[in-house]
Amino acid sequence: MAGKTVLVLGGGVGGTVAANRLRARLAQDDRVVVVDKSRDQLFAPSLLWLLVGARQPDRLSKPISRALRPGIELVTAEIRSIDPVGRRVVTDAGEWTADALVIALGAELAPDASPGYADAAHDFFALDGAAAFAEELARFGGGRIAVTVTALPFKCPAAPYEAALLIDANLRRRGLRARSAIDVYSPELQPMPVAGPAMGRAMVGLLEERGIGFHPDRAIAGYEATSREIVFADDGRAGFDLLAGVPPHRSPRPVRESVLANPGGWISVDPRTLEAGHENVFAVGDCSAVLLANGKFLPKAGVFAHAQALVVAEEIAARFAGRGGAAGRGGARFDGLGYCWVELGGGRAAFAIGDFFAQPDPSIALRGPGRGWHLGKVLFERYWLGGTLERALAAMGLRLGARLLGLPAQV
Repeated sequence: MAGKTVLVLGGGVGGTVAANRLRARLAQDDRVVVVDKSRDQLFAPSLLWLLVGARQPDRLSKPISRALRPGIELVTAEIRSIDPVGRRVVTDAGEWTADALVIALGAELAPDASPGYADAAHDFFALDGAAAFAEELARFGGGRIAVTVTALPFKCPAAPYEAALLIDANLRRRGLRARSAIDVYSPELQPMPVAGPAMGRAMVGLLEERGIGFHPDRAIAGYEATSREIVFADDGRAGFDLLAGVPPHRSPRPVRESVLANPGGWISVDPRTLEAGHENVFAVGDCSAVLLANGKFLPKAGVFAHAQALVVAEEIAARFAGRGGAAGRGGARFDGLGYCWVELGGGRAAFAIGDFFAQPDPSIALRGPGRGWHLGKVLFERYWLGGTLERALAAMGLRLGARLLGLPAQV
């Protein structure tokens, strides 16, 4: 009897983790097919280091094929449409029908959605934008640097605050901090609002210790490149000499044009199984919308894509084996645990960890800055980008550290 087919859309963190776990769990005659428009996988967390010249652009990507286990089929093609009812996907390389569908297409950057953004800001969520900012920062002799959150939601909730902290460390090392101002402008009422007020206060404290201005509740209407000004929705303005901006985000076109899209354009999923309202159709990572007990949505971050992908793979394997999935014996469930590094520069980082499914609000703590946390992120980077031996050594280090600290080891 012919095997079953799982179609994984997206070759980023969520897609490759799901595909690899599926290949390990499914029968040999079952097919695992990954579809992505790009041949390469970018390790996005390292863009923050690139922003301040601590990484080189050509060292932050690897072929998707190198991230996948043997026996996984990789199709390089643009996805045109998704039909969850028939589990059918149309690409510019043909049409596919699957027994199970995993959508891991991430979030799409939309710099065109904010007037003047493309001309005024450096998009440090993109490889070219982060590299261009690093070049200007290297020539910077002092002045006003702004970091902005253009619109909500956006992925990597700590990223704009890490950017400001890393820029601060760069200017201090070069003796330029005394003649420079760094300010963060965001429509958020506090940094990382989903994580709760204690986390917000802790992050603001890190900024204040370094003289970085934080300006919350500043909705941005656009940018003016000629006058070098941020234009706010209340008609206020703020000047800058150098600007690193989080661009607007939106769901990928095949998602927002499908019946899967909720009013915001994202895919609403079961918080525990990640099923997307259709049998054997799942969404993981940034393209999904996981509603929390407090009415807010789970942040868009790679650590969640990773954990969700493992759950979905186990769920599909259980169903294919006739074990009934999460509703029956052997099913896996997403637990809402998450963590992230907060880079401070100078070889130091803080570490945020907690339970986002806690009630009535997520329970998150920020562990104090140290060199050990920074080393953990470096190991994580090497795990994703390194060769076989380097990946193995990095994974051993991460698992050991996770065991000592009581963290989930999901590498």
